[in-house]
Amino acid sequence: MTDLKLFNSLTREIEPFRPVHKGEARVYTCGPTVYNYPHIGNMRAYVFADILGRTLSHKGYDLTHIINITDVGHLTDDADAGEDKMEKMASEKAQSIWDIAQHYTEAYWADVKALNIRQPAKWSVATDYIEEMLEFAKSIADKHCYELESGLYFDVSTIEDYGRLARAVTEDGEGRIDTVEGKRNAADFAIWRKTPVGEKRQMEWDSPWGKGAPGWHLECSVMGEKLLGFPFDIHTGGIDHREIHHPNEIAQNQAFCGCGGLSDARNSGANIWMHNNFLVERSGKMSKSSGEFLRLQLLLDKGYHPLSYRMMCLQAHYRSELEFSWDGLTAALTRLKRIVMLVERIADAPSGAATDHPKFAPVLEKFETAIADDLNTSIALTALEDALATKKVDAGIKRAVVERIDSVLGLGLFELARTDLRIRPKDAVITEEEIDAAFERRKSARAEKDFAASDAIRDELAEQGVEVMDGDPLGWEWRLS
Repeated sequence: MTDLKLFNSLTREIEPFRPVHKGEARVYTCGPTVYNYPHIGNMRAYVFADILGRTLSHKGYDLTHIINITDVGHLTDDADAGEDKMEKMASEKAQSIWDIAQHYTEAYWADVKALNIRQPAKWSVATDYIEEMLEFAKSIADKHCYELESGLYFDVSTIEDYGRLARAVTEDGEGRIDTVEGKRNAADFAIWRKTPVGEKRQMEWDSPWGKGAPGWHLECSVMGEKLLGFPFDIHTGGIDHREIHHPNEIAQNQAFCGCGGLSDARNSGANIWMHNNFLVERSGKMSKSSGEFLRLQLLLDKGYHPLSYRMMCLQAHYRSELEFSWDGLTAALTRLKRIVMLVERIADAPSGAATDHPKFAPVLEKFETAIADDLNTSIALTALEDALATKKVDAGIKRAVVERIDSVLGLGLFELARTDLRIRPKDAVITEEEIDAAFERRKSARAEKDFAASDAIRDELAEQGVEVMDGDPLGWEWRLS
């Protein structure tokens, strides 16, 4: 197999993957803050992390993948002042913060399942590690932290190369960090936030610095070290984490390990840091603050199969911006259906055949080269289509090749049927059984050359929102608008 090469955000270079522990791959992914539903831009990060994990498994590594659940500590932005996202939502909903966390965690897990994202080795929940966070904070407090009335703060001047990941070079530090009176440096950040005098939070714990809650950055350092050990192989997240959250996490890791500068990537806590780029939506509905934002459930309600969104993500490189549009989603769905129709032709072939057939050698070389080249899924998809287009080969061998490629792309092609991909909005009144019955009547009319009756049935269906797609080369037959 071609050696795997990945882009390291810390060095800004493509680097060969060299595992810390022979035969193993240890990966940590920054998970959601469960104060609201994830939008589809959030979910792009987990599709990317899933492709990475599948690739590592495909390459033969024993994968340990951790995704955290943030249920405490994350404020309404990346500042060191303001409301905790979880406390704020619990107050707005007049519910227990624990109930809020459970509801939105389950909603996130539903999206994970719908997008065919594999389960990690562990979902690490922040509030399960409060004692470990306190011990971590105590171990670095004397050399690297100072106390203010509002909490315990990390002094970024006490470690080397702060901000290298973000390429932060300004004297004032990052713009999204609010000024807190008494901070030594603008970029200093909270390790522990004290509960203000006269207030009580639903989530607060005793600490040497007073009753309060951990800072958002602390949890990932603690769970990464506890569950994977420093240094582990790869840390992933969205590109928004590259500017503040991950530099602060790295600073804590350096302090905890007593490490030197970041010219040696291991000192950051992970050998490789990887970030997916943004999903862009021009109407502005990718922001949860808008009140109405693009959830995966909205795509489902409009009748799109969730794997059409996974396909949309696969068509772009994870480090490229991806623009969302409904036309783009429809095009991805069309491409997926074309693939599924070809897969259906070999669905009955026995699985488990060898893939070393001379006709598939260039196809598999193309696939292996693409996926090893920093997860180039757009090229890997064309290799899948090349495999399906290969003629005069045993169906069992073709199936084995497709299964091999799909094990990385994660589309679950042999579990999909063409009819699963019909566009049928949730609020449609007419049932699929009624549509199928009308089509049977229409086929009979056309067979008898009764085109007036055929057109009348088409018009009846159109009145109920069913678009009859005569002559469509993909055989869509119909879709609901």
